[in-house]
Amino acid sequence: MSLFGGLISIGSTSLLLLIVFSVLFLGYALGRIKIKGISLGDAGVFLVALLAGALFFGVNKSGALLLNFGSNYDHSQGLALIESFGLILFVTSVGYMAGPRFVQNLRHNFARYAPLGVLIPLMGGVIAVGCILLGELIGYGSTIKEQDGFVAMIVGILSGALTSTPAFSAAKATVAAEYMGLVSVGHGIAYIFGVVGKVLFIQLIPRIEKADMEKERTLLLPTASIDDKKEDRKLFSLDTAGLAPFALAAILGTVVGQIKIPLSADGFDGTCFALTTTGGCLLVSLLFGHFGRIGKWNILPPTKTLKLLRELGLVLFLAGAGIPGGAEFVACFDPIYFLYGAVMTVIPLILAYLFAKFVLKMGLLNNLGAITGAMTSTPALGTLISTAGTEDVATAYAATYPIALITVVLVSQFLIILF
Repeated sequence: MSLFGGLISIGSTSLLLLIVFSVLFLGYALGRIKIKGISLGDAGVFLVALLAGALFFGVNKSGALLLNFGSNYDHSQGLALIESFGLILFVTSVGYMAGPRFVQNLRHNFARYAPLGVLIPLMGGVIAVGCILLGELIGYGSTIKEQDGFVAMIVGILSGALTSTPAFSAAKATVAAEYMGLVSVGHGIAYIFGVVGKVLFIQLIPRIEKADMEKERTLLLPTASIDDKKEDRKLFSLDTAGLAPFALAAILGTVVGQIKIPLSADGFDGTCFALTTTGGCLLVSLLFGHFGRIGKWNILPPTKTLKLLRELGLVLFLAGAGIPGGAEFVACFDPIYFLYGAVMTVIPLILAYLFAKFVLKMGLLNNLGAITGAMTSTPALGTLISTAGTEDVATAYAATYPIALITVVLVSQFLIILF
């Protein structure tokens, strides 16, 4: 693309990076705006990314993501790379930070975390069934005329409402090839409210409860931190920033995430379950954070490195996911689909919070941390860490996440098989 009469020429890759960095800058500025003490925070990046996708990008008939000006270069792969890279940075950092206190927290609170990890995906699944049955009565919407396509759309909406990439991937792998695009569209439509709704919920609940955050932080389990584990001065490090062990955790996590477990009699040719890159990196980094070393090698990066990579990873993930989501939202939006997604987000959030508070007797921060894990919501966790003022809430997320991951994948696949 040429600017100023050809004085400046920008290639496709440089142009995409220019847009992404512009989204980060404007998103941070939007996220800083407070209205009655409530702000979007990092979710401001997601909203600006959605707006950029809606204004500057479009999806053609073959599914390519093209700029509305300039060359016909498909930017979908570049944005997918940015999204995946950001997700790996964020999840691996979170796992490291939760690792030193993960085992103790899980041992004390497993009976509380497990029900939430199952309850939220199941509630979303029940609402999805209701939406399918309602669609059969009042019509499937303006863009779909048959049940199989509508079911694919609803399952995509469920994965977006719960902001669950594994459920999204599982649904696409389960539906017939001609309906994979509808899963993507449903996911994109619901994902917007799924992210923003949870971010606002995480900030509103402490205000509604008039919570004393200093007191709430003391109710979290006081356990060893990453820096406390570095008192064995005989350990050696490959680099002072801790990027080498971080990279190893990401490598092993990516590999572990691709291991497939058959769920049907057809073996690997049928329905399979996998942790995906997200779950794999979380699992490996939790173990690295818990044990702290391999022999004499210190595998714990400094806390300041983890905080930087966590923040960078989160905003890159939001930008990479938001831009294509904005383009798809404009192309395929139908108000009824957006309403379905909002209901699948809001009702499980409220009921799960009340269940954890009054039945499971969980403290505020453990409650909200477990809900972000049960919703498999990366942006909501980032907001909760900022709101709570401590990374300790990530232990509740990490304890609930694997249970929710398995449940939501199975629920999504069951819906497709059932209907």
